[in-house]
Amino acid sequence: MKKLHYLVLLFISVFVMSCSSSEKSDFEYSTSVPLADPFIMLHDDVYYAYGTNSDNGIEVYTSDDLKIWKKEPQLALNKKDSWADRWFWAPEVYYIKEKNKFFMYYSADEHICVATGDSPLGPFVQTVQKPMLEDEKCIDNTLFIDDDGKPYMYFDRFNDGLNIWVAELESDLETIKKETLTKCINVSQPWEEIWPRVNEGAFITKHKGLYYLTYSANSYESPFYGIGYATSSSPLGPWTKYDKNPILQKPDSLVGVGHSAMFTDKAGQLKIVFHAHRSPENIHPRDMYISDVTFTNDEVPVMKISGAILKPKLVIK
Repeated sequence: MKKLHYLVLLFISVFVMSCSSSEKSDFEYSTSVPLADPFIMLHDDVYYAYGTNSDNGIEVYTSDDLKIWKKEPQLALNKKDSWADRWFWAPEVYYIKEKNKFFMYYSADEHICVATGDSPLGPFVQTVQKPMLEDEKCIDNTLFIDDDGKPYMYFDRFNDGLNIWVAELESDLETIKKETLTKCINVSQPWEEIWPRVNEGAFITKHKGLYYLTYSANSYESPFYGIGYATSSSPLGPWTKYDKNPILQKPDSLVGVGHSAMFTDKAGQLKIVFHAHRSPENIHPRDMYISDVTFTNDEVPVMKISGAILKPKLVIK
């Protein structure tokens, strides 16, 4: 009986090990997710990541846990459905419940654009084949809808280097009210002046009635590319930069960290996603990283980015 019991246990052990080994052989992972200017959206319990990577449009990646990602086979936005045919950068996707549509804001050929779709996987299509501002080069457009439902668009303009502006949007979320164009911030702190004159990649978060504008400074090619923030009591400003900026620059062995966006995970934790150079020696392809965001209990809460940084992996088989 003891011998039979032993043989049963041995069989079970071998079977489990075999299954485990087989499961591991079914998947291979890369050490990184190659997305620059990354953005993550949580929708129906699935995480979707978009970013700068493809010459042919905008890619989309999916994950259940933020740790392991899968690249979807089809582009979320194909350049045939866009106004332009090159330089597809910095996409952000939002589900607008009232319109039952997904809106993608992105840069193409150094102009800000918007496309819509019925699924976070796409296809996203520009129904009107033109940029949001036809007569001016701009990049890095991001949407913010305030508690009162009023929509705003923040983006970079090419005047005095790159600086960040805001404007109200019409209710279609595609038309800029040009009469409301207002400058937010420009290069003004010593850490931003390494090279060249850049304040870019805005993202707006609201905490305890205060608006936080995170941004990146210095060239994305510089190892000193980093993240700072400014605050305001109004989405139109005026904005006051945090006097201890940057809040993220060259953490651990990473360089060139920046162009961030924020999202809330399944557990309700506010997180930030950003890119970094592939290595201290090589800029491209830039990789996606994720960390937690918290606020202090000071009278004016200070935004903090956790030093515990997640480097997601990509399923490649």
